Amino acid sequence: MTRAAARSRLVARRLGGLALTALLAAGCYGDLATPPDVQWTLAWQDEFDGPAGQLPDAANWRFDLGTDWGNAQLEYDTDRPENASLDGNGHLAIVARQESFQGRSYTSARLTTLGLHDQREGRFEARIRIPTTSGVWPAFWLLGSNCATVGWPTCGEIDIMENFGRDPARIQGALHGPGYSGANSLYRPFILADGRFDDDFHVFRVDWLADRIVWYVDGQLYQVIKRDYVPGAWVFDHPFYVIINLAVGGGPAGAPGAGTTFPQTMLVDWVKVYSAGA
Repeated sequence: MTRAAARSRLVARRLGGLALTALLAAGCYGDLATPPDVQWTLAWQDEFDGPAGQLPDAANWRFDLGTDWGNAQLEYDTDRPENASLDGNGHLAIVARQESFQGRSYTSARLTTLGLHDQREGRFEARIRIPTTSGVWPAFWLLGSNCATVGWPTCGEIDIMENFGRDPARIQGALHGPGYSGANSLYRPFILADGRFDDDFHVFRVDWLADRIVWYVDGQLYQVIKRDYVPGAWVFDHPFYVIINLAVGGGPAGAPGAGTTFPQTMLVDWVKVYSAGA
């Protein structure tokens, strides 16, 4: 496939369901069924075992503190157990609350592995039960560890899962880089055939290889973006770190509506990261 054809395909995909259906019918995603066979080795994991109210393991997680991370989000992210702590049942609970704090009307938490765990390529997966209601924005994603020096989107971003709460049966996986970021990111939705994402836990995963990134929900492959599909530079050739957060508001999610109630809770059962090789 030529680069021009790849660009046309990705632009068409963003036009919506009809365009996506046409692309699938044309066989543009014929390679989805045959990803490379890779042997994976567990690099690290967190199963969030511990007593209720305990902060997550500081060897694995740190907190980003503050507000408006570039998306006009409404919450102030804290390191308080009220916003992120173990629930005593083997889960990390990230809780968005409606309360006055540091000049904001909401609080929540944003946990990262920056400076603790990062790697180039690998399998990244988590089992999560997300809240889905208007005005909340749960996400599990990767950000280039060089972001502080080169800036975004040059550092690259891999969204393993994000949900805009108004769509309870839909999540999406996305790729951001120079020339394809924000509203112009390369993305594809995954829509549950039955039920909602807040009904139960689901496993969200990417397999990041040298020449492609592959997205899965509950083991079902639904998106592949190869190096030669990308309309700009491929910036996925250096270490990235993990972020898990529950935002309130923000551009894509929109503000909470009259029917949105708080608190809203995102439960993370486990996070596992693998490297390639035996």
